[in-house]
Amino acid sequence: QVQLVESGGGLVQAGGSLRLSCAASGRTFTNNAMSWFRQAPGKEREFVSGISVSGSSTYYADSVKGRFAISRDNAKNAVYLQMNSLKPEDTAVYYCAAARFSSIVLVRTAYDYWGQGTQVTVSS
Repeated sequence: QVQLVESGGGLVQAGGSLRLSCAASGRTFTNNAMSWFRQAPGKEREFVSGISVSGSSTYYADSVKGRFAISRDNAKNAVYLQMNSLKPEDTAVYYCAAARFSSIVLVRTAYDYWGQGTQVTVSS
């Protein structure tokens, strides 16, 4: 059974930091781009950041550029999201996802595997 399991979410004050982790099991994703999405209450799920197979290419939504950093460890079959300078508008459930392709894609339909999500709440 293929699973993506996120961890590291929580409650943090504005300006604080969190590091999200996503551990994959059941298969390896060394040939798949990996991304983080988020969904706030009443809003659609949106792309946050993606990383290519090798990790040499990354992409960020404008709203998080300069504050978030994505990385991956293919040996551990894991992907991470370091979130700094958090703002109340970053509050959402964050999801890890594995793309069907080796290159970063921004559309949800290109992702076959999703985690269950981890809640991030940023207080003002």
